[in-house]
Amino acid sequence: MTALSEALAGRHARLREAMKSHGLGAVAINASPTLGYLTGLGFHLSERPVMAVFTVEGTPTMVVPELESLKFKKAQFDVNLYTYTESLDSWQTAFSDALSYLASSKVGVEPRWLRVLELRFLEGAASRATLVSGEEAIAHLRMHKDVIELDMMRTATRIAQDALRATLPELKAGITELEAASILIQNMLRLGSGGELPFQPIVAFGPNSANPHAEPTDRPLQEGDLALFDWGANYNGYFSDLTRTFTFGDVDPELLKIAGLVEAANGAGRAASAPGVEAGDIDRATRAVIADAGYGEYFMHRTGHGLGLEVHEEPYIRDDNTQVMAPGMTFTVEPGIYLAGRGGVRIEDDVVITADGAESLSDMPRAVVPIPRG
Repeated sequence: MTALSEALAGRHARLREAMKSHGLGAVAINASPTLGYLTGLGFHLSERPVMAVFTVEGTPTMVVPELESLKFKKAQFDVNLYTYTESLDSWQTAFSDALSYLASSKVGVEPRWLRVLELRFLEGAASRATLVSGEEAIAHLRMHKDVIELDMMRTATRIAQDALRATLPELKAGITELEAASILIQNMLRLGSGGELPFQPIVAFGPNSANPHAEPTDRPLQEGDLALFDWGANYNGYFSDLTRTFTFGDVDPELLKIAGLVEAANGAGRAASAPGVEAGDIDRATRAVIADAGYGEYFMHRTGHGLGLEVHEEPYIRDDNTQVMAPGMTFTVEPGIYLAGRGGVRIEDDVVITADGAESLSDMPRAVVPIPRG
C-alpha cells in the first residue's frame, strides 16, 4: 500500500463516519477540491460533467467523460467507473446507469460547488433522492490535514517565501506594482509552483497598501512608501497564503508604529493557537493588541481563514466562531492596520495546530524592514 492509497483509505473511512453522524446515505461530489482530496485525481469544472458518489457502505462510483478514463489507471482506490462519449444522449444514460441505486437516499452535496449541470443529471438518475447540504460533514473532514497534506503545504510555503526573497532585489524606485507582481509570479513558477495560483498576488505601494484587497496597478514605488505583498504558491493543489510588508526610504513614524503593533498582534495570534481553544479566542487575542493601542477600528477584517486545497476554507478565525481547534487544522493569522490615504501593514503566516500548540509553516522574518537595495 502506498502512502497515497493509505491516506485515501483513511479519508474514505472518516467520510463514512461523517455521513453516519449527519444522517447521510451518500455524498455526491462534482469537480471540486474535495474531489481531488477523496480520489487523488485531478478534475476541473468544464462543459463535461464529472461526479463521484460515496456511500456509507460499498465502493465509490464515478461518472466521467470517456476521455478522462485513462486517469483511472493511476487510481489508488477501488471505484465503479462509468463513462460517456461526446454524444449528448450518452450523458444521462451514464448517470442513470451509475447512480440509480441511490433511489430515495439522503444525499449530501457541496452547495458552493454543485452546478445546475451536474444537478440535473443527478436528479435524472435518482429522482426520489433527497439532496441536502453536506458542507458541514465535508468541511469537518478536510479541516484535519494529514501528514501528506502538511508536507504539500510546507512545500507551497517554502516556494512562496523563496520567490519573494528572489523578487525583493529587483525592486527599485519607479518599478510599478504590476511589474513587481509579474516578477513574483515568474519566480514562483520557476521555483516549482503550480500554474493555478491561489490568487493573483496583491502588491500595493504607498497609500494603496491601505486597501486590504488591493489589485496591482501602474503606481510606481516611491521614497517613503510602505510596500505590501500578499501572495501564495500552489504545490500539488495545496496552497500557501502569506503577507509581508516592507519600507522604501524614510517612512512616516506612525506607519512604523503600526508596523510594530501588527507584528506583535501576529505573534499574539500565533501564541494563542493551540488544541482546545476556540477559533474566536485566536481572533480576540490577535485583535486585543491592536485595539488596546487605539487602532481597533483600522483592523476591519477577521484574523484569518482555513487554508489547504482552497485558499479560503474552514475554520474561519473570527470572533463569533466557536469551532474548537484540533491537531491538523491549518489556517492563517493575518492582522492588519490600514490608514486610508497613507498606508497599511499586514503580516500573515500559515499555521497548523499540533498536539501541544501550533507550528508556523512560514518562517520568513515578520518585522517591517527596508527593501534591500543593491
